[in-house]
Amino acid sequence: MAKVSTKQNERQLADKAPPKKRVPGATRKKLLASGRKEFANRGLEGARVDEIAKRAGVNKQLVYHHFGNKDELYRHVLESIYQEIREREQALKLDTLPPLEALQKLVEFSFDYTAKNRDFAPILIDENVHKGRHMKDIQDLESLHSPLISAIEKILERGRKDGTFRSGLEPEQLYISIAALGFFYFSNIYTLSAIFGHKLDTRDTIAKRKAHVVKLITDAVVK
Repeated sequence: MAKVSTKQNERQLADKAPPKKRVPGATRKKLLASGRKEFANRGLEGARVDEIAKRAGVNKQLVYHHFGNKDELYRHVLESIYQEIREREQALKLDTLPPLEALQKLVEFSFDYTAKNRDFAPILIDENVHKGRHMKDIQDLESLHSPLISAIEKILERGRKDGTFRSGLEPEQLYISIAALGFFYFSNIYTLSAIFGHKLDTRDTIAKRKAHVVKLITDAVVK
């Protein structure tokens, strides 16, 4: 009887192995992650569908199958970013914390998210170059922002009632200030480093900036 080679055995076992199960939505998630990197690096105009598909490890046609075109993928990337932020904010359970602690935690989260996700600022800057036209096309855009504004409103109201915060504070204006203080720092970190003559992208300088932002916001709202 002829001996079966090791390679033949391996091929036979491979043929008998059950096919890998497809994870629902896995390809879509890969394309969103790949698109996020490509759009952050090159912007909408410079991004290439070929490169997005290559990084995701899928056929180029799957980009069009799942999203239709590059603009739609870009819009879905924007939407997924804000969904991610809102989900993480909800996980903070701010309503269970005293008002001042809740506000501090929200400010810290906002700063940390921008610090840890350096692709966030470039994508938003690019979308503002396009005058927010893709954001406007997001279905139920209000639902991505109203929960946060509502959460801030409740924090301020609780703080006003217990005497911690002063009255007359506007949730929307406070949200813009919280977001801006971290966003500006990281979106301009290299030019600011050049201007001041030292690196602002170190662990110590980022921690110092974070502490400053938290204190600035809390000092602005307490009595």
